Amino acid sequence: MQNRLRFISIAFLVGICALGVRLFYWQVVKGEDLSRQAKTQQKSASQRRANRGNILARDMSHLVASRDQWLLFGDMPLVEDPKALAETLSTFTSESTEVASVSAEKSRLLTIFSETESSWVPLKNRLTTETKKKLDELELKGIGFEAQESRYYPEASAAAHLLGFLGKDNEGNDTGYFGLEGYYDLVLSGKPGFVERESNAAGVPILFGEAREKAAQHGVDLVTGVDKTIQILVEKHLKKGIEKYGAKAGSIIVMDPMNGAILAMAATPSYDASRYWEFNNADFVNPITSYSFEPGSIMKPLVMAAGFDAGVITPESICDICNAPYKVDKYFIETWDQKYHANSTMQDIIIRSDNVGMVYIGNKLGSDKLYDYFDSFGFGRLTNIDLQGEMSPQMRPRGTWNIVDQATASFGQGIAVTPLQMITAFSIIANGGYQVVPHVVEKLASGDWSHEISFPKGKQVLSTKATTQMKDILVGGVKYGEAKWAVPKGYRVAGKTGTAQIAVSGHYDEEKTNASFIAYAPPENPKFVMLITLSEPESSQWASETAAPLWFTIARDIFPHMGIKPEN
Repeated sequence: MQNRLRFISIAFLVGICALGVRLFYWQVVKGEDLSRQAKTQQKSASQRRANRGNILARDMSHLVASRDQWLLFGDMPLVEDPKALAETLSTFTSESTEVASVSAEKSRLLTIFSETESSWVPLKNRLTTETKKKLDELELKGIGFEAQESRYYPEASAAAHLLGFLGKDNEGNDTGYFGLEGYYDLVLSGKPGFVERESNAAGVPILFGEAREKAAQHGVDLVTGVDKTIQILVEKHLKKGIEKYGAKAGSIIVMDPMNGAILAMAATPSYDASRYWEFNNADFVNPITSYSFEPGSIMKPLVMAAGFDAGVITPESICDICNAPYKVDKYFIETWDQKYHANSTMQDIIIRSDNVGMVYIGNKLGSDKLYDYFDSFGFGRLTNIDLQGEMSPQMRPRGTWNIVDQATASFGQGIAVTPLQMITAFSIIANGGYQVVPHVVEKLASGDWSHEISFPKGKQVLSTKATTQMKDILVGGVKYGEAKWAVPKGYRVAGKTGTAQIAVSGHYDEEKTNASFIAYAPPENPKFVMLITLSEPESSQWASETAAPLWFTIARDIFPHMGIKPEN
């Protein structure tokens, strides 16, 4: 009897210990995990997606808008006949309706179905809502859809470098890259919301249970200063100009010189932002903000204006070295046409685009003062435009310029700038001598809320007198220069051509050039300044026969659009 009691007591103690150990395991070791599972059984939650902000032109029409696309996925446990499902889906997910394309798509889907080991597998990205509706009507088992945000471009691939695109980061999240999409990604993105409710064991929300909800904060719209009419014009004419003149590449930028607002920006080669995955990374780089070039003669007005401002020359000054090639160290500075004109005036130097005449001005300024003016024009540093990916070539440090550096920089060789830096600097002449900040976005807007972004004038770096003197000379340069034949009758324009040799393997190629033309109109109270660059045009290496006539072709359309009338 005692043995039996002892056995029962021992068994009882063992049971209590086992129960204690089990309770310790569930309450302490697995307690946090079980609590988490309980909460998931008690509550159901769903995320509410925040729509990305739109990008608008100055007339409030869309440059970029958001729209839904769909990820088609396979729910593998529910797939009954993989072969039949692949055959049906392939007619909707194939890139084209051609038999070969549909057959290849069917094979791709069958491979996914046969090799996947997970219950959920993505089948096709970026399906349209129209395609989704057609598939929904078929009530196919084993497929489902997830909403994906995508961007819609009403003007197709126009302004791709300016706008950027919406892609994915390493974690699969929507992220803006390049242009406005990259620079304003955080502002455009918004913040997602959520809904959380108490649910029963089956996951059905309890009618009077607790609930938490946070509304999604949709992204902010960007209202730009882009004039859609001008943007479309420059895109069209740039394409035609590239073909007509046989250039390898080209760019056009149109700016309001009074405040730095970008009215249009186009470059080629370009890409289609709606199909960005079909292009290489190099295609996404904006040549206007990220590639540099030696500007050549379009730099001459800035150097001459600096000479006027510094008081070392006047419009009546006479060049006393313009009668022959000018020797600098062991080099000879020559004119482009090998013709020399003694006693040239400043107007003569611009009309003839005389390199020797510009060396004369550079000598008057000296290397340190020339460097200081270049620095005040913004060369050697970022303009801080609101576009992702801007770069700036560096200038040689002040005090290190030798006489050759000074001479070549005076006519725009041996110094590199971006097209954006060049047009920003030239705007200083157009607006009376003030620095401006180039910018694309002018206002942020969301519903009834909006915020104007102010861009006050920067410091004055050229006197009004100097810019007026330079304006008169530039008007004369267009009227009497090599490109005078292209000027529309009755219009006055202040501008300059530029033909710069391209440096190749440490020396300048005598046939390869960058052709450019920069000008503003009207000369008094200008409404726009436009810079055109053409890389290695084959029809002619001279800007007066390529970039300048292209500028005036575009200007003929811009003049009436902006209300600029001929003077006579």
